[in-house]
Amino acid sequence: MMHRFGCTALVSPVALAMAITLASLGAQPAQADSRKPADMVLNSLPVSVEMASGYSRSLFRHWTDGDGNGCDARKDVLVAEAITGQVVGCTVVGGVWQSVYDGVSTSNSSTFDVDHRVPLKEAWDSGAWRWSASTREAFANDLGFADSLIAVSASSNRSKSDRDPADWLPKYEVCTYAKTWIAVKYRWRLAVDTTEKSALQRIIGSCPGLMLVPDLASINTDPGAGRPNSSSPAPTASMAPTGGATDPRFRTCGEAIAARYGPYVVGRDEEYYWYIDRDNDGVVCER
Repeated sequence: MMHRFGCTALVSPVALAMAITLASLGAQPAQADSRKPADMVLNSLPVSVEMASGYSRSLFRHWTDGDGNGCDARKDVLVAEAITGQVVGCTVVGGVWQSVYDGVSTSNSSTFDVDHRVPLKEAWDSGAWRWSASTREAFANDLGFADSLIAVSASSNRSKSDRDPADWLPKYEVCTYAKTWIAVKYRWRLAVDTTEKSALQRIIGSCPGLMLVPDLASINTDPGAGRPNSSSPAPTASMAPTGGATDPRFRTCGEAIAARYGPYVVGRDEEYYWYIDRDNDGVVCER
């Protein structure tokens, strides 16, 4: 599998050296190799009931050219993951790809999908409903973490659909799949539900080694976002239990603070994902 240098990746030594030079001039710095036990990273994720409404694929503008190299994100992934071939523009001549989900190989890239490791709907249900349009677009085209997007057979991707690891797992490399799922959720500060977390705990319990912990992505929230189609009224300060009890999910941080709740920290407190982090500092409802 080629290392990801976007559309400048080439197979000859001279061209590869040129690609490295170009990448060093215009690409983001390589991420530091940070590795931790998978259960530690999983336990840092907030646990929350998923949003069950409001999703539309059109909310995530995808296959854009976010890095400005002239190739959209799908083409970048196909270039990066070609086993053989030579890059011409945004395509791979004589390329071969292999789907790690089911072992299928192809020399026709149009028969492969580029899969979002964490599906767009799953992301929405897990917290992306709070995001700005630009953050949703960044998630849908995330080349900043090499495992966010992957070229796989269309049949395996359709089989997966928008299901989480409690409902679907690939035929091969299950440990890698589970660790990568956790990594993407960590990178984008997305929650897991209880069934999903239990399934992941069961899988990684038999997986050796550490997992790569990606850099946190930059996230902007939509100040107007609210839980769509909520069937019950949001709690108010008068509904809050006495100090020390569980936050009943207020409408705003102001109400939470007035009832003596907060602050909440990303990766530690489930409540962080209930409120808007307007200054994007990883803390909400600071008193």
